[in-house]
Amino acid sequence: MLVAFSVAPSGTGRVDGSVSDAVAAAVRVVRESGLPHHTDAMFTTIEGDWDAVFDVVRRATDAVAEFGSRVSLVLKADIRSGYTGELTGKMERLERAILEQASDESD
Repeated sequence: MLVAFSVAPSGTGRVDGSVSDAVAAAVRVVRESGLPHHTDAMFTTIEGDWDAVFDVVRRATDAVAEFGSRVSLVLKADIRSGYTGELTGKMERLERAILEQASDESD
């Protein structure tokens, strides 16, 4: 399964509204988990089985909770039994499809 999640505190009391320290704590939990993952400007995506992925999400959420009085968590999951390597596999298939479409258009 792939789970994309975004977790951030609110009620931090910071004048600038930055949550980078809290997000860094969450990403550290993900990196230390050993699960395949990717972080971009909006989400962190983790690949693994249900229990492992949601354990990491819970621990990352707990890490963020230390930075504010509330926590916001957004999740999106792609649950596809029997498949692994989808963190990169989906992107490889997308890139192939784009190249094939471009080739078809140039013919």
